[in-house]
Amino acid sequence: MSVADAPPAAEVATIATPINLVLFSLFALIIYLRFRPSTPAATLPTAPPATVFRIFTPPQLLPFDGQSNRPVYLAVRGKIFDVSPGRNFYGPGGPYANFAGRDASRGLACGSFDAEMLTEDLQGPLDRLEDLGQEEMEALRGWEERFGEKYLVVGKLVPVGHAEAEPDEEKK
Repeated sequence: MSVADAPPAAEVATIATPINLVLFSLFALIIYLRFRPSTPAATLPTAPPATVFRIFTPPQLLPFDGQSNRPVYLAVRGKIFDVSPGRNFYGPGGPYANFAGRDASRGLACGSFDAEMLTEDLQGPLDRLEDLGQEEMEALRGWEERFGEKYLVVGKLVPVGHAEAEPDEEKK
């Protein structure tokens, strides 16, 4: 047998033909489109600004009534609570809106939401609640406990001119 009579050598077939590459690319695209997430990745909401514990006087507390996108603060027995999560109740238009930015102690103790329960003279002394009875003081302690469980304490209420009050407040 001579070389001329020998059968032709077997050709090695390659899978990297143009049609195979196109079909493989199309297959990969279909798999990607089928299994990719249909919604964008969830983004976390931005964190609220940090709240620093500070000393407030009644005039300094007054602007925190929920108006103009400000937080809603109210004071109970000298503790100032950030009740912004309960804006529907304590913010503008809410049933307790007259307590926003004010010392709500007497009104909560007496179960009255009237404006007469608020101290009119913001420059004067704080309401010491000395004329309240045992039942009213117990109701006030209940409110204070409830606020303590639900809301963040952001400050302390002191009268104008108090040693702990911020000095710039006395100039106003």
